[in-house]
Amino acid sequence: MRVLGIESSCDETGAAVYDDKEGLIAHALHTQIAMHAEYGGVVPELASRDHIKRIVPLVRKVMADANMQLNELDAVAYTAGPGLIGALLTGAMEARALAYALNIPAVPVHHMEGHLLAPLLEDPKPEFPFVALLVSGGHTMLIQVAKPGDYKLLGQSVDDAAGEAFDKTAKLLGLPYPGGPYLEKLAQNGNPKAYHFPRPMIDRPNCDFSFAGLKTAVLNAVHQHPDDLEAHKADLARCFTDAVADTLVAKCKRALDICHLNSLVVAGGVSANTAVRSALTELMEKRGGRAFFARREFCTDNGAMIALAGMLRFKAGQFGPLQVDVFPRWPLDTLRALDA
Repeated sequence: MRVLGIESSCDETGAAVYDDKEGLIAHALHTQIAMHAEYGGVVPELASRDHIKRIVPLVRKVMADANMQLNELDAVAYTAGPGLIGALLTGAMEARALAYALNIPAVPVHHMEGHLLAPLLEDPKPEFPFVALLVSGGHTMLIQVAKPGDYKLLGQSVDDAAGEAFDKTAKLLGLPYPGGPYLEKLAQNGNPKAYHFPRPMIDRPNCDFSFAGLKTAVLNAVHQHPDDLEAHKADLARCFTDAVADTLVAKCKRALDICHLNSLVVAGGVSANTAVRSALTELMEKRGGRAFFARREFCTDNGAMIALAGMLRFKAGQFGPLQVDVFPRWPLDTLRALDA
């Protein structure tokens, strides 16, 4: 069986074909980074309009790359939320129209479930159960995963998420949009002892996160260098990144201990950061466990993760209704288990 996956939750249009026996057959992505860079962030109306322009050609491309005709598909999966409502509607309308025309099921997919399951695209694959750290955009969450669809929220960000803290810190340092990759490169040449930034909430006996105070600490440090900030940017980037990585490590360790598990899945855009990957890999090696990551191109939004998650939901018989429903806000732990 083969499923077409469509992703359009924010500023990237993705499409992919996934086969339940062969795995990922083809995938393609269009990013809107260049368009939004002029504004220093995502403009929702522009994002929606660009998805409209890109989505049909992208589906045609991925079907050609897969050497398939549309009538060979068994289902169409799409991101139904969370995300920008206009962007979500674009992908949902395309998926629902295709499914209706082909008389096949349309499968709504939770965007964060797509990220959570993305490491299953790799080899070796993580085995269930495990603890998942989702660090994507405005989300930082720790989740106990018993099996696909069976999720228990252990903790989440109470203010700024890790991704937001990266974006805001990059902006404070005057780095181009999107700031994450530039911040990572800058940090490689920084002195890790130049500043001591807080590791928020690591002493509290829970799995929640807070990065607003860390962002404020960086802001205060930036204000200490009104005339020579350029000379201190690398140190600021390094010390900020280390603070985020240390915080994630401490919270992941607590979650693993609570769940009595020793397998960690890390997914979402921040999981592409080298320092974060290294810190969490080291944590799991010390515990005698293993950390699992998606390849970097599948850490950010993509169609492959939606096709994979859609395949699992499709095989469980969980199809969407004829009407198009999207959910800008959609708690992950409200999803149905795959055997429900």
